[in-house]
Amino acid sequence: MSNIFKTALLLTVMTLLLMLAGRAFGGQRGMLMALAFAAVLNFVSYFFSDKIALATYRAQPVGRDDLPRVYNIVERLAQKESLPMPKVYLIPSDSPNAFATGRNPNHASVAVTQGILGLLTDDELEGVIAHELGHVRNRDILISSIAATLAGAITYLASIARWGMIFGGMRGSRDRDGGGGIAAIAMMFLAPFAAMLIQLAVSRSREYAADETGAHWTGNPYALASALAKIDAYARQRPLLASPSTAHLFIIQPFLGGMSFGNLFSTHPPTSKRIERLTGRPAEFGK
Repeated sequence: MSNIFKTALLLTVMTLLLMLAGRAFGGQRGMLMALAFAAVLNFVSYFFSDKIALATYRAQPVGRDDLPRVYNIVERLAQKESLPMPKVYLIPSDSPNAFATGRNPNHASVAVTQGILGLLTDDELEGVIAHELGHVRNRDILISSIAATLAGAITYLASIARWGMIFGGMRGSRDRDGGGGIAAIAMMFLAPFAAMLIQLAVSRSREYAADETGAHWTGNPYALASALAKIDAYARQRPLLASPSTAHLFIIQPFLGGMSFGNLFSTHPPTSKRIERLTGRPAEFGK
């Protein structure tokens, strides 16, 4: 299944989900309003999802003079693999991590945290950046960025619905439109769950593919494996607080603020499994 088809399917499913939510809360009128909202959301998701993701983490654009170590690695790998030069961003966080975003290779961005720079060697940092550029080459970045925007919007709407119920916002005409109260309760709980499932669908297998691409480009899978082990360990000590709607963008899943569902709701494969795939032997870290 192509990424273009998956993106179209994702936008369609989200549009239908929003229309169902609108029907539950406002009947026919609510469904039409939700359709209009979905059209705007789809437009924003396609053209501005990368900017939203970068702004969420206060990422700042940097050039060669600002961050020569990262910029030169990105430029060298992009030239080697005939990719357009992505924009480079720095996230002001001590927690080590990185992600790529954008709607296509011509509009791609690579962001790294301040914390990753002092943690990794040049070879390890090259492996991480190659992984992120692998997402760009594999055209994962559009659907991942759109999923982040849509999941965030759905979670936000579900939160509004919850508070609306608490303060009595679900009485009256909604109930006359055919069981709106029950449907609204279902949407309040199912919307965040649906958003989480979208992230699972677009993320886990793609991390393996980006690992493989990055290791192939650098010719050094052990450097990427070492980077993953370091980032995983240090990110636990210095967590990057992240929204569940954007956690799937990062190379290692950031801290989600109290989620306790384990691997069932993890947006990434276990780091030990990724290292095992890269090196061909069980991961040693954490023992």
